[in-house]
Amino acid sequence: MITDLTRGSSRKMLWMFSIPMLLSVAFQQVYQIADSIIAGQFIGEAALAAVGASHPITMIFMAVAVGSNIGCAVVVSRLFGAKKYSALKTAICTIFCACIAVSVVLTLVGIFGGSAMLRLIRTPADVFADAKLYLHIYIYGFLFLYLYNICNGIFTSLGDSRTPLYFLIGSSISNILLDIFFVVWLKMGVAGVAWATFAAQGAASVLAFLTLVHRIKQLRSTEPYAKFSAEMLVQVTIVAIPSILQQCFVSVGNLFVQSAVNSYGSAVVAGFSACQKLNTFAVTCMTTLSNGVSSFTAQNLGAAKKERVSEGFRAGALLGILVCVPFFLFYFFFGRTAMELFLDESSAAAIQAGVDYMHIVTPFYFIVTIKVMCDGVLRGGSAMLYFMTTTFTDLFLRVALAFLFAKGLGLGATGIWMAWPIGWTLSTLLSVFFYHLKPWEKNPT
Repeated sequence: MITDLTRGSSRKMLWMFSIPMLLSVAFQQVYQIADSIIAGQFIGEAALAAVGASHPITMIFMAVAVGSNIGCAVVVSRLFGAKKYSALKTAICTIFCACIAVSVVLTLVGIFGGSAMLRLIRTPADVFADAKLYLHIYIYGFLFLYLYNICNGIFTSLGDSRTPLYFLIGSSISNILLDIFFVVWLKMGVAGVAWATFAAQGAASVLAFLTLVHRIKQLRSTEPYAKFSAEMLVQVTIVAIPSILQQCFVSVGNLFVQSAVNSYGSAVVAGFSACQKLNTFAVTCMTTLSNGVSSFTAQNLGAAKKERVSEGFRAGALLGILVCVPFFLFYFFFGRTAMELFLDESSAAAIQAGVDYMHIVTPFYFIVTIKVMCDGVLRGGSAMLYFMTTTFTDLFLRVALAFLFAKGLGLGATGIWMAWPIGWTLSTLLSVFFYHLKPWEKNPT
């Protein structure tokens, strides 16, 4: 269902739009957590470490898909808000042409460079083979991953956050069932975890694409539209590339952090892998709500309703803080229980590493929520320089402080965990400052 976010109560419209997005990402994270639970419980600690070791590399590929999703959504939202349907259709066709080209290039890069990346981050020798196997299968499905994220971005930019939810529910349930079939019944090991994701994600992406094509045909345009436009590609690229770079630099930063974690052995890697799945669940929910704020901002700026932007920010921030509460309470007070979902009592060192991480990081979820909501408005308002500055500040601080505390001050893995809250706090102050400058008011609608 296509929804116009430029009318009605800002809080009601944003919440009704964002909650299905939140449920979508919740289902997505549940099946990713299920991957790790099944790997840890039915294959072993080494398998969990292998999946975790490849995670920061897979996140680089995910970063391109998510960054493209965000960038494309801003442009499409503005065109939809302005009711320029012919230009909107040209933008969507152009986006898909670029999607295919980029996915082919990155698939080749991943196939031929994946092993070198694993060696670069000092993947422990006892999990290297499984990490390489998981990574290669993941890369084979990158086209599906990219296609689904682009479709998801376009759906949400049209005010439709429910359709992606339905696909993710089906994909999540399928992924978990396939995990059990491949790993528990067929005893395929780490490969089974990867192929389950490949199959579920592939089916969801194809169905999402076909549904989107049908939905776009329903938008009536009064004039013919081009199937590809270099000018439109430039417009999309101007917003998409900063978003892609932001996502990629965060992922590259995570590579450096993973390298530091890997130096403490496979037990700490396994613990870090488990708690990162849990942490990613929480943070991704926040950033998903931020994407909703971006779409809300872009649609209203396209409709020349700048006064609704601040209302959208306040509504998004309130919803984000409410979402943070259960994550904080569960992770902080029941962290050991959460870790035991992934690991049994024989992995005491890995469990303790994860518990320490959550005790240090989770109280700062409320702070980072404010940051991502400010960033959502900046991105939706095409204030990409400010948006990138806050992101890179956070990244640089977290990577630099991780090595300083862990190696320079001799705090070990605990020092790495401490870098998160400090980086989040300082970069949040910068995001709030940029938000109050209201740079979107200087941009043309």
